[in-house]
Amino acid sequence: MRNLWYKNAVIYCLDVDAFRDSDGDGVGDFRGLADHLDHIEALGANCIWLLPFYPSPNRDNGYDVADYYNVDPRYGTLGDFAEFMQAASDRGLRVIVDLVVNHTSVEHPWFQASRSDPQSHYRDWYVWRKEKPDDAEDGVIFPGVQKTTWTFDRKRREYYNHRFYEHQADLNIANPAVREEIQRIMGFWLALGVSGFRIDAAPFMLEGLEGDPHAYLAELQSFLSWRRAEAILLAEANIPMEEADAYFGDGDRLHLIFNFPLNQKLFLALARRDAAPVRAMLESLPAIPAIAQWATFLRNHDEIDLGRLSDAERAEVFAAFGPDEDMQLYDRGLRRRLAPMLGGDERRIRLGFSLMLSLPGTPVLWYGDEIGMGENLDLPERHPVRTPMQWTPEGAGGFSAADPGSWVRAPVLDGPFAPAFVNAETQKASGDSLFSTVQRLVRARRACREIGWGEVEVLDLGASSVLALRARWRDGEVLTLHNLADRPATLNLAEAIAGRRCVNLLHQGTVQPAGPNGEWRLAPFGFEWLRLA
Repeated sequence: MRNLWYKNAVIYCLDVDAFRDSDGDGVGDFRGLADHLDHIEALGANCIWLLPFYPSPNRDNGYDVADYYNVDPRYGTLGDFAEFMQAASDRGLRVIVDLVVNHTSVEHPWFQASRSDPQSHYRDWYVWRKEKPDDAEDGVIFPGVQKTTWTFDRKRREYYNHRFYEHQADLNIANPAVREEIQRIMGFWLALGVSGFRIDAAPFMLEGLEGDPHAYLAELQSFLSWRRAEAILLAEANIPMEEADAYFGDGDRLHLIFNFPLNQKLFLALARRDAAPVRAMLESLPAIPAIAQWATFLRNHDEIDLGRLSDAERAEVFAAFGPDEDMQLYDRGLRRRLAPMLGGDERRIRLGFSLMLSLPGTPVLWYGDEIGMGENLDLPERHPVRTPMQWTPEGAGGFSAADPGSWVRAPVLDGPFAPAFVNAETQKASGDSLFSTVQRLVRARRACREIGWGEVEVLDLGASSVLALRARWRDGEVLTLHNLADRPATLNLAEAIAGRRCVNLLHQGTVQPAGPNGEWRLAPFGFEWLRLA
């Protein structure tokens, strides 16, 4: 049977250049990351997702790749990467890396050859047109920043396609030579020990393919399974639920897809302090193949995309979590971290983590959220949430704010989220800190195979503010309860518990319903994880 390790994994996402700087040059690096893997291990995560670390002009946080077969010198060498991989393996941590093949940097040698040499092998590796398409201004990804998806190249004297910024030219995936090169890239990093790939911009990568474009995903999985059987494909695919079948296939395409629609309903529910949007979303999730899995998350390196909410719903979330214009982005999203969005209220922050970790799927955490880091709204576009990891009360551990190239990593220097008040060192020394709570929750989640492997049922316990989920797998059953409201909620668990003993997974105690008839009281923003014996 295939190794489905990802079904019960907890993934920790980080940006190498923002995690730990080992040499004081203002940029994080692989040596600093390798030396601080104990933080991730202590948290309980068992897989690391690395944002792009390849050589790049760094005009889009490394997503403008200029060389797929190396490490950006700012982060170290391939040797440093290999040492990091060994250190991760020694701690039982898997590593997945970003596969950014929808586009490359225009500074990539492939693009330079494609634009300049009519006889080049790379002539058709990108999407070119002699005339600018009529719909060139439609479908821009970054409204207000990006004006078109086609730009004229003066050297080739044709237009090239770029779904994102003009400095990121789209590869021609329909070209067999390009697809062969993508497999070569995957094989290179698999040989260095990675356990899979997070596919950037998966729907856009498939756009130029004829017939059933999603069949290309099966081609990628087939290659992956031959090279490293347990390796996975995790896709960034903000898709409506009716398209899930095309991406998962019969289990022969993607292994995991980020559940963006659920994430948007989660923030709507938190804004309303009512669980109804999440309940409805979970009840509408389609059946997926046994090897497939959703990936759940609170925050990541991009904005919170609210594009699938109605205008009225989006306005509710903006009013609750991003009322100021500088907190919003692209007319559809929020460029904020979790803790400041929730007003620094640790009750709600802890609730948010517990809620996300209890949802069906594989949870993905964004570095720094486990200690409640804030954002720096003085930074442009999506960079406010990419500030350096705050290790000590004195600062961000080796990062130099004076470095002229460190503006992207500029730390949060003042206010309630400054390192003096929010840092890993202090929190790991306290049993009551946010880090300690998230640590307990992560360990509870990994102990609950029912959530990762089983069927999750939404229960109606009569309180709209409460999300009650029952997860079953084999002979196990786990009940999770979350009260999204700022007032207590009283539930009747008599039918759900049916006289069985309840083991509290967060407090390691045997408990019974508080009332004689199965009544259970949840505090404001309270939550419980109960194993039914």
